[in-house]
Amino acid sequence: MTVDAPVNDLVPAPGATPDEVLVAGEWRRGTGAPVETADPATGRTLTTVTGASVADVDAAATAAAHAAADPDWRRLPPHRRARLLHRIAALVDTHADALSALQTADTGKTRAETLALVRSAAATFRYVAAAAETAEDAVTPSRGDYVTLSRHAPIGVIGAITPWNSPIASDAQKLAPALAAGNAVLLKPAEWTPLVALALGRIVHRALADEGLPAALLAVLPGPGTVTGDAIVRHPAVGKVAFTGGTRTGRAIGRIAADKIMPVSLELGGKSPTVVFADADTETALAGVLFGIFSSSGQSCIAGSRLFVHRSRYDAFLAALTDRARALRVGPGTDPATQVGPLVHHRHRDHVAAYVDLARAEGARVRCGGAAPEGERYRDGAYYLPTVLDGLPPTARVCREEIFGPVLVALPFDDEDDLVAQANDTVYGLACGLWTRDAATAWRVAGRIDAATVWINTYKQFSAATPFGGMKQSGLGREKGRDGIRAYQRQQSLYWGTGGPLPWAAA
Repeated sequence: MTVDAPVNDLVPAPGATPDEVLVAGEWRRGTGAPVETADPATGRTLTTVTGASVADVDAAATAAAHAAADPDWRRLPPHRRARLLHRIAALVDTHADALSALQTADTGKTRAETLALVRSAAATFRYVAAAAETAEDAVTPSRGDYVTLSRHAPIGVIGAITPWNSPIASDAQKLAPALAAGNAVLLKPAEWTPLVALALGRIVHRALADEGLPAALLAVLPGPGTVTGDAIVRHPAVGKVAFTGGTRTGRAIGRIAADKIMPVSLELGGKSPTVVFADADTETALAGVLFGIFSSSGQSCIAGSRLFVHRSRYDAFLAALTDRARALRVGPGTDPATQVGPLVHHRHRDHVAAYVDLARAEGARVRCGGAAPEGERYRDGAYYLPTVLDGLPPTARVCREEIFGPVLVALPFDDEDDLVAQANDTVYGLACGLWTRDAATAWRVAGRIDAATVWINTYKQFSAATPFGGMKQSGLGREKGRDGIRAYQRQQSLYWGTGGPLPWAAA
């Protein structure tokens, strides 16, 4: 497939982003409160985007409902929807460098990470395109003089609410299967990081035009969650909400969804255990634990934020880990040498710092970090040093509550039963990491841990083909995989009579 050369109207440079939002198929100024976005590395304002008001949401949802019902879209066969997704993927790849730079400016993430997220988004569109084109419905076994069929139909309008910690990858994870399933989408990016979602909106808008499809199939509606997000969830035209974010907000969405009798998928918080057994390979475990918590500056729902080490190795392993954490390179995401970038916002940096202060008050030992870095380079940014804590009981708040920053709390364990009891003593159930040479131990413990994703001798690896979600208060439903498209559809059963006698037919 040929792709246009990069053009500035699709992915502007950071700070040159238009102040328009995508409503009812048109780019226009939002009528809500302005949304200011800043560079976390410097504190400087990048741009101000006009937010989407409740009236904007209503206009977008009404137009989306009409677009979803448009025969040109509703009757489009799966292979044609797949062609749209391939077109989007190709445009994302073409603009990968610009999208990466925009995301680094907006989130503070390293360029290596944001480029990986952009490539992941393109891969998601391609995988979902393939899944859509090869999806099958079923002829089910008949129990009479009829043929029984099961098929899937679109829901209609999807509200997709995405987080600030991994824009574009999270956007694609919802947008691709929702479009493949035949829906329209109202995409609400996080208030702090709207820029890359708006750029992705321009790419999708272009692809829809290239394919001659209704422009209102996608709206991009930045704004506060309490205003814009709430209006999306409550709107009567919205038939499903897919949300990634905090557990408290997820509960609120779930309550509204219950009143509407509306399906939701909720990918929420985590306090994920990562476990070093007595037989673990030291180098592999050290690298994996460090990456699991300190990549993305700890701003990840699946971050391995609770470290459990077998008591026989606890002191030596924690000493080595602390030395390596102290040596991690902190800096702006634009510096290729940076391993740990700034946090997304100064308010979030202060939130993380408050948790470390709480840990001190509870008696924690601060093995390293525990403060913002000093020096002119860090003065205006939202930086926080990689921090390792120990000496706390499992009941301490920092051992139980999601901090969402570069803060690791370490705890010893004595045997497998002790480990499982401690690891599962949490309201969350998102992820887990196991470090061991013994396959039987890995298999057995993975089955005992309340976590929807378990990594063994690796961490933070993902496949678009493998379902992802949470247990307990880490969420409901699954994304990714071949069944990811079905999550955005309704199942319909058909009974087709073949001419046999009907009940009460005349003799």
